[in-house]
Amino acid sequence: MNNTIYVANEEKNQILVWHEENVNPTTIISGSFTKPRSLFVTTNGDIYIGNGQTNGEVQKWIAETDTFVTVMNVNSFCFGLFVDRNDTLYCSMFNHHQVVKKLLNDHVVTPAAGTSIPGSDSNELDCPAGIFVDVNFDLYVADFGNNRIQLFQSGESYGITVAGSGSSNPTITLFNPTGIVLDAEKCLFIVDTGNHRIVRSGLNGFRCLVGCHGMGSQSKQLNLPSSFSFDRSGNLFVADEQNHRIQKFVLMKDCF
Repeated sequence: MNNTIYVANEEKNQILVWHEENVNPTTIISGSFTKPRSLFVTTNGDIYIGNGQTNGEVQKWIAETDTFVTVMNVNSFCFGLFVDRNDTLYCSMFNHHQVVKKLLNDHVVTPAAGTSIPGSDSNELDCPAGIFVDVNFDLYVADFGNNRIQLFQSGESYGITVAGSGSSNPTITLFNPTGIVLDAEKCLFIVDTGNHRIVRSGLNGFRCLVGCHGMGSQSKQLNLPSSFSFDRSGNLFVADEQNHRIQKFVLMKDCF
């Protein structure tokens, strides 16, 4: 977001912000949250924060006033958060095997995907993790426990497996995926956490992009990556969780 890095520090109950070219955090945000797990940053710098596993809520930090408001109450922590262009907030409830959503100006929370019962059928999820909503309001879910990526087209409760276990085009094997992004060129990027890598789609299926040399701490390796994001130049920033670092990778802009 504007070449600014945002990190949820679960252990210290803080949100850390690095503005462009700064080595140390330029802003540290503290609030009443406990072990914040997920973030979503809007174009104006407001931050939606999954308020840990104990508080059962999503908070919004308003950048202009440096204040917090509660925008969603849930009965599970949100592994992933997303706000679409219609101001609909999505939360992937990892422990409840469901993605829920609500309009930001409404109080009603409704299911977006999953039945709340773990399973591998096309209408079920098993520990949903990262989520992404495209411009057509189609929902992509990193289905952690089923080792797959599910696409729920707008208004549909039955998903299509687009990568991983059960895919009609099985060119990649996933192990506990946790993150998913569809870029402007419709390339699909996946955090393949259990395989310690980032993979990307292309004309010939999927291939490894980052972390293709096994688990480790070298500059070309990852250890249980959990999420990632792009800057405006197309560079990739990866939360390399077990190495306790953020890694930057310069990428080609076109799908291969």
